[in-house]
Amino acid sequence: MKIQSSKKYLIPAAIGIILVIGLTGYFFFSSVSTLKETHYLYIDEDDTQDSVINKIKPVASPTAMAGLQTLLRHAGYSDQVKTGRYAIKPGEGAITIYRHLKNGLQESMRLTIPEARTMDRLAAILGKKLMIDSATISSALYSQEVCSKYGYDTCTIPAMFIPNTYDIYWNITLDGLLERMQKEHDRFWNSERTAKAAKLNLTPYEVATLASIIDEETANTAEKPMIAGMYINRLRQDMPLQADPTIKFALKQFGLKRIYNKLLKTDSPYNTYVNEGLPPGPIKVASIKGIDAVLNAVEHEYLYMCAKEDFSGTHNFAKTYAEHLKNAAKYTKALNEKGIK
Repeated sequence: MKIQSSKKYLIPAAIGIILVIGLTGYFFFSSVSTLKETHYLYIDEDDTQDSVINKIKPVASPTAMAGLQTLLRHAGYSDQVKTGRYAIKPGEGAITIYRHLKNGLQESMRLTIPEARTMDRLAAILGKKLMIDSATISSALYSQEVCSKYGYDTCTIPAMFIPNTYDIYWNITLDGLLERMQKEHDRFWNSERTAKAAKLNLTPYEVATLASIIDEETANTAEKPMIAGMYINRLRQDMPLQADPTIKFALKQFGLKRIYNKLLKTDSPYNTYVNEGLPPGPIKVASIKGIDAVLNAVEHEYLYMCAKEDFSGTHNFAKTYAEHLKNAAKYTKALNEKGIK
């Protein structure tokens, strides 16, 4: 009788345990996400426990979400919300996601530094990809105090940025971002590149300045070392660079199709028609190909160049001014025939 009586209680108890285990698994270990691909949750400084929950709900199953809410509310998460970019992967349960959020175990992201023409443009692009807002980034890049901290001024600061793709955390601070960019700059300027720059009697930011002009002169990578050689020849002979892209930069009119003589008198330190030598700094974030084109410039005797009349994006080069005038006449005629003003 006693054995039968104990069996009578053991069976319901076992069923109860199974139900508890099943419900625990259902609420805490079943997939939170209903999506087939990873969803990224962005938590910024203004987020609270409730706003974090509301950001997850649209991609979550109701039952697993209930389990996650229970964990967050009973673990004091409201007092320790951590910013960051968190991955919510298919198959991950409430327990796993809760641990990530509680411990700040965020996912890094791939950040591409663009070949931006202005620091405002660079700030706007980065502001859309990072937690730092664009106004904060822009203010820093136009601050002499901030720039000097890294060895630049407000004109040379574009030279710090090397356009590449980097693994970085979405919630990186402004100081963290600039320190990382300086670290990547120093890594890029290895002993080989530094030695090549020194051989040209140029500093790294002067190389970046010349490269930025060449980038704007042509998108033809193969021709860039040729153009670099021409500008280096002019620098060595104390001739003004007379680079049209510097006029566009000075005027902030990047869409100009023709540079008329009246524009060549633009009052700006970036006007390389009236000022000898390099401008105060890069006129854009120089490309790696542009920088390497300067460091591996072709040696020749050309001092002039003019866009080809076939609009191929390449140039006719000349050793003498008379020859250059002939090339310029051909290009001007082609512009007139196409009605380009």
